[in-house]
Amino acid sequence: MIGKTFKVSVITPQRIVYEGQVSSLIAPAELGYLGVLVNHAPLIANLVPGKIIVRDPSDRARIFHSAGKGIIEVLENNVSILIDSIGKTEL
Repeated sequence: MIGKTFKVSVITPQRIVYEGQVSSLIAPAELGYLGVLVNHAPLIANLVPGKIIVRDPSDRARIFHSAGKGIIEVLENNVSILIDSIGKTEL
């Protein structure tokens, strides 16, 4: 599965919530949910409260419930999500 994944970091002011290689990501942006796959074009967007869904290479989903606002940056197969706070996490 090498080459079909990208790195995601989900960070709050208190801690690194998640860091790993994923095959896809869905995040709640101001204008609606956005999806990210490998080799996505560069992007910066504002995030709003909602579900952040990451899928690992074996297609298992992990869901983070963001409770605050934040930003997402997509650049060269690296995604950084900086968010005010994360509520519960589902595996």
